[in-house]
Order: sequence, then structure tokens, then C-alpha cells
Amino acid sequence: MRTREDQFSRLVMAAEPRPFWLDQPGAPPARDSLSRAAAADLVVIGGGFTGLWTALLAKESFPERSVVLVEGHRVGWAASGRNGGFCDASLTHGVVNGRARFGDEFATLQRLGAENLDAIEAAVHRHGIDCDFERTGSLGVATEEYQVDGLRAAADSDGGTFLDAGSVRAEVNSPTYLAGLWDKQSTAMVQPARLAWGLAAAGERLGVRIFERTPATALDSDANGVTVRTPDGVLRAGQVALATSAFPALVRRLRPYVVPVYDYVLMTEPLSAAQRAGIGWRHRQGIGDSGNQFHYYRLTADDRILWGGYDAIYHFGRGIRAGYDQRPATFATLAAHFFATFPQLEGIGFSHRWGGVIDTCSRFCAFFGTAARGRVAYALGYTGLGVGASRFGARVMLDLLSGEPTELTKLRLVRTKPVPFPPEPLAYLGIQATRWSLARADRRAGHRNLWLRALDAAGLGFDS
Repeated sequence: MRTREDQFSRLVMAAEPRPFWLDQPGAPPARDSLSRAAAADLVVIGGGFTGLWTALLAKESFPERSVVLVEGHRVGWAASGRNGGFCDASLTHGVVNGRARFGDEFATLQRLGAENLDAIEAAVHRHGIDCDFERTGSLGVATEEYQVDGLRAAADSDGGTFLDAGSVRAEVNSPTYLAGLWDKQSTAMVQPARLAWGLAAAGERLGVRIFERTPATALDSDANGVTVRTPDGVLRAGQVALATSAFPALVRRLRPYVVPVYDYVLMTEPLSAAQRAGIGWRHRQGIGDSGNQFHYYRLTADDRILWGGYDAIYHFGRGIRAGYDQRPATFATLAAHFFATFPQLEGIGFSHRWGGVIDTCSRFCAFFGTAARGRVAYALGYTGLGVGASRFGARVMLDLLSGEPTELTKLRLVRTKPVPFPPEPLAYLGIQATRWSLARADRRAGHRNLWLRALDAAGLGFDS
């Protein structure tokens, strides 16, 4: 007799094992790799959002500056083409994390985040980037009784519209919803791969040179600048912007600050008109539930549902491998949770399944700095909500490279570092203990055990 778990496993394993966003017509052709020595005023390492924004903003602010971007694979291939497409105003991976860690400047960070999101929208229109940019806002939902008061308190302190069970189900029809918090301004939905492709094309129109399949293997600095070594050519740079996400940083002292954590996503087939009517969702908000192991989900332009989150998998030794992109057990779990949330969609298929690695740091939002006597800048450790915050990270790096104090470089967010992760096996053991404890808290009405309370007391706790 077939079990429900077997049914979910078969259903998700029929899906294409690749990111939906990247599996689309209109992807740009592959660019050349670097095959000779070259030089530039600014070399950007990494072709994700942070690197692409850095290259574009550098040329917009100083058109005469020569800019080269090198990417080890393809532009937008890694985290920037594998995320949920939530472009959020938060620079601190959410209000709770931001207020707890940067309370004295939180209002400023909120203002800067809102300005940053507006600037992203303006750039999308200015450069004609076709990425399904849709300013939908977001809907946080409570699926357990203990989460309801938290949403009500957040509405009182941070704004947004609190929705009781009837009101939230009138917005999006799920029997699991007990309350909601609707923020109508701070989030947009995008097709992230198309945003990356569009940023690259906009940069190239302004004169940025992009080399793909050109991994940077080493950095060397001297009195005259920085040398970026690649397998088939050497780049001489006046300055370097390091935007390598979860991959091992070329500035070795930064490696203990970041661990790679894998996140997983399912994409449904397009909903029929009847299925769409059955769930409502007229305002197309991005949705996240309120558990520690939370789900995030959204509609695409053609009315598919992207459903991701819950599991966050760390592999011993900070492992990053292509084989980790697929995890059947997690996909089956995600499918079970999807149909529990939307039982009226029972029978719909999944078209794509994928995973990707997130650059996670202990303060759960990006950190910044310089190396090589100020000639190298970096922005790493976003942990989540990096689609929007990556443009801010690019601005910070350019400000740091300028050597002049600015509003951004004076921020405590920019001047301070997270606590580094310990070496193995302590890093693995600590992360597994935290995952187990967070799952246990979700089963026990949010009660945080001694381990989580100790992390909270050390400034390392995170509850969503």
C-alpha cells in the first residue's frame, strides 16, 4: 500500500532538478572567459547580485572608471538565480534581528532600506530590465496559537495591518492560518535570474567587461595595486570588490566568518483558473510563516507557486558540492507541508526542484570591510533577504574603496563584525544542536531550550 510519503516522493522526483528561474527562454549566451592578461581600475569578483550592482553603480557614478567583472561559472548562476525572488527592504534580515543587534541605528537602517528598495525599482525601470518586478508587499502568517500575539505586537511596534483568522483567510485561503501581518510597502517580487541578466546587460552597455567561467584563484597586493589570478590570465587592478557569497573568500582571514547552508525550493505547475480562485491571493503578496523552521512562498508571473524553506542543511567541513543541490527527503517534506497548507490544491504537480547555498554568518546579516591596505573591499554573510540588500552591499563596498567617510561607512552595521564560527568539529556540532533546538521549539509552542537561551544571551540567537 502506498503511503502519503511515497506519493510525495514520487511527485517531487518527477520535477526537473534545476532552478526554475534559470530554466527559461531568453537566457543570455555564454560570455568569453579571460584568456590573457588584462587591467582595470576596479575588478569585481563574483557575478551575483552584489557583484553586478557593484559594477553597474561604479560605472554610473564614474563613467571613466574601467571595470572588469569575473565570474567562476555563469552570471546569476549561484544564490542569485536560486532564491525565492523576494526583494525586501530590510538590510538586517528582518526587523527582529535588526532591532536586537542595531537598536541605536535601527531607524536609520530602516530608512536606508526603504530608499534602497526604491532605488532598485527605479534602476529596473531606467535600464528596461524585464524581471517581473512587482511591488506586492508581504504577508506574515501565524500557523500556531503562540505566534498570533507576536504578529499583533509587531503590527503595533513596526506598522503593517494585523489580520485575524477570518481576514487573513479572506486574503489567502489556507485552513492553517490563524492570523496575519500585512506589510504593503517593503517587499517586491522579482524573477531573480532575469534581474541578474538585466543588471549584467546594463553594466555592459555602460562599458563593464564581464568574463564568465573565470574563477579567481588568488589575490596578491603590492604598492601599485592588486593582482587577481585566474587559471588562464592575470588581472591587474587598482581596487577589488569581493562578492563571492558562500564560496571560500580569497581573503583567508574572512573564511571563519561564513558557513555555507543549503536551502531547498519546489515550484508547482501553473495553477488553473479554478485552483487560483480556490486560494484567493488577489494581492499576490510574498508569504512567510512564523515558525523557526519557516516556509516562504509566492506566486510567479504565470501563477505557479514557489514553495521553499524549512530545512537549512550544513555539511561538515563547510562543504559545497553540486550533489548537495538535490535532497529528496527535504523535497518530500516540503511537498507534505505544501499540501497541508493548501489542501484544495491536492493533485497539482511540481515542475522544478532545486537547492542552493546561502552565505550565513553568526549575526544573520551582511558584514563589510577592507583588506590589502584599503584596496580590497568585501560584503559577505547576507544569510537571507539578499536580493535587495545586495545593492546596499555594493554601495558600502564602493564607499569603503573611496576612502572617504560616508553615512554608510559610519554605520555600526558596517564598522562591526559578527562572531566567527569555530573550527570543525565544533562548527558542525553547534549548528546541528541549533537546528535540533529550533525544531524542538516549534513543536513546543516556541519555548526556547537552554542552548537557544545561551545563544540569545551571547547575541547569537535567531528565532525565524
